[in-house]
Amino acid sequence: MSTLTNTRIVLAARPQGRPKQSDFRVESVAIGEPGEGELLLQILYLSLDPYMRGRMNAARSYAKPVEIDGVMEGGTVARVVKSRHAGFAEGDIVLSHSGWQSFAVSDGVGLRKLDPAAAPVTTALGVLGMPGFTAYAGLLTIGRPKAGETVVVAAASGAVGSAVGQIARIKGARAVGIAGGPEKCAFVRQELGFDAVVDHRADNFAEQLKVACPGGIDVYFENVGGPVWDAVFPLLNEFARVPVCGLIAQYNIPADSGADRLPALMQQVLHRSLTIRGFIQREFVDQRPAFYREMAEWIASGRVRYREDIVDGIGNAPQAFLGLLEGKNFGKLIVRVAR
Repeated sequence: MSTLTNTRIVLAARPQGRPKQSDFRVESVAIGEPGEGELLLQILYLSLDPYMRGRMNAARSYAKPVEIDGVMEGGTVARVVKSRHAGFAEGDIVLSHSGWQSFAVSDGVGLRKLDPAAAPVTTALGVLGMPGFTAYAGLLTIGRPKAGETVVVAAASGAVGSAVGQIARIKGARAVGIAGGPEKCAFVRQELGFDAVVDHRADNFAEQLKVACPGGIDVYFENVGGPVWDAVFPLLNEFARVPVCGLIAQYNIPADSGADRLPALMQQVLHRSLTIRGFIQREFVDQRPAFYREMAEWIASGRVRYREDIVDGIGNAPQAFLGLLEGKNFGKLIVRVAR
């Protein structure tokens, strides 16, 4: 096999506040053949997710940051183009974590074979992948929705939020979504079947949310933070549960900025017996077999629907990611790297 050219996106600079195009750099480098026990992957699809913003910072977190000049990390669907690994054959389609590039060499650790006949392979990056599992594990383990309760989720048209609301309804709860703009709100209400949806861009957003939740909020699945949290918090019922999955509205804000609102928050946590629990989906790895089985059944029966927003070309990943942080995507954001 001749030497291939690998196009990759690396972190050129750590963002100061909101990321910009110049924080990324596109490189073309040679990639050789795999060694013994390795395989060469051609990336077909790259997942873009909000957590990647945190990996661009040097601050301590639940995972190591991307190093300067390092390839931006991310989940991928790839085709095995050459294998010297006994467990994989040329042509296999696998779920990997190869990052923002067009080719990668792997030792096979962490790869999962996908069956294109069972479901579109892109679903392994969305509703049948990490975002879907995040919704499943966070809602059912921390949120614990009961029949008749009200579950509210922000970013309701996105990969995680859309699954949260639909699972809540499957469990007999009332699902209220928060989304940005009329088109996304219509999708959440009409296509996903949420009981109500509120546009966070509306001037009277807080008032509309209160009307949509006349009995208060029992479970709030937090994806956003910021002003959305400010509107939700007063409506939380006694013993409400808040799984904290993401804080996309706050990722570009320094941690030490603004007034200290912690004392008031903690007072209400105490008075209302609230449970607020941050989580990372990998904490619930033992639930993945049940998730794969149940989610596949729900999709096949039409009880869970999903939407994908696909952008073509690895070189367009930075701009698409910047748009994701501003809510410009509509559905699970995926970059098609190759066909």
